[in-house]
Amino acid sequence: MGPPASVADEAAPVPSPAADSTVPRKSWKMASGFKALVNSAKKLAIGDSGSKAGIDDLFPAVDKAVDGDDCDHDCDNCVVQYPKNFKIDEEDELYGFVKGWSTHVLVATGKTDWVRDVADEKGSVMQAIGGSKGPSNGRLMLSASNIPTPHHTSDYSEPTTVLLLPAFTIIENVTPATVPTLITKFIEKAPTNTSPLEPVSLPKAFPAPLPEASPAALKELTTRPCPHQAIILLCSQKTRDARCGQSAPLLRKELQRHLQPLGLYRDLDDERPGGVGIYFISHVGGHKYSANMMVYRRPDAFGLDNVERGKLAEGETATPTKKNIGTAAEESEDDVGAGQCIWLARVKPEDCEGIVKFTVLQGKLVKPKSQLRGGFDRSKGLMSW
Repeated sequence: MGPPASVADEAAPVPSPAADSTVPRKSWKMASGFKALVNSAKKLAIGDSGSKAGIDDLFPAVDKAVDGDDCDHDCDNCVVQYPKNFKIDEEDELYGFVKGWSTHVLVATGKTDWVRDVADEKGSVMQAIGGSKGPSNGRLMLSASNIPTPHHTSDYSEPTTVLLLPAFTIIENVTPATVPTLITKFIEKAPTNTSPLEPVSLPKAFPAPLPEASPAALKELTTRPCPHQAIILLCSQKTRDARCGQSAPLLRKELQRHLQPLGLYRDLDDERPGGVGIYFISHVGGHKYSANMMVYRRPDAFGLDNVERGKLAEGETATPTKKNIGTAAEESEDDVGAGQCIWLARVKPEDCEGIVKFTVLQGKLVKPKSQLRGGFDRSKGLMSW
């Protein structure tokens, strides 16, 4: 079973009398009251982990006194735009309506679109995971991704790789038959979104109990650290919503434009250490708030989290050093995986400059009230659920 759509998908915006003069005030009040009741019910259904953070506590927001007068400005020289008919919900409250998850698995498929429910992709690792009991260490979010397969085809009969988050660990040689081993020996042993920041301790390899006649190369799952400092995930599944298929490639192009001059952009086949990987994934819920973007960051990913841009001397810039750009996870014995996941929605091309500058590089939010859906910060022990 793939990741369930967020319950926030179900809420419809309520126009205000100011926005729509055809809405009588009494009707608007009734609709607003009903909306508040629905929101309360949704929050009750999602539950409270006991570490639920307020929107102002989870991630810092930009501050002109600290980050400069232009910290909340949209990009004024974007090279791409959404189609004119690209309409989304701009009214719903976003924060706090994402169901909590413990681990996140991205399955490499080499594709950017899938059947409506990726667990129905016949013969795939997604189908095997969806049909399994699931890990014992909490809810698993399952995503198909456009990460290239080892054989560079979309043939599900071939072994593939998965990226396990927040562990930032790549697991190779995965097949539907080895999914039980993947779950019990890797996912269940991996850190979760609520785990303290401690070194990831997963086996380098583990034999999979396959029939004797199986090829020897398929009988062992192996692991290696993800080489990137941060990962940006964009929903691209147009079979769920055409807007996701439209927004993902446009946002990637704009993100690339801002990451490349910093030496941080990594394309799908670029595994140089450091940098930022951008991947397309299947439906995560909330497509009416397209574009959805999830940013997984290693702790202080680029050495800039505490930099106050607004107080830098004239001519001084806050850019990652060569060490930050090229820090190899393989060389670190204290790799703790992702320290944060910042889940944004309503992302537009003009937002990308600020997202790269502040969210990716520094873990800050530019538009928390209108864009933040949720996430976690393991160093603080806080999450949005």
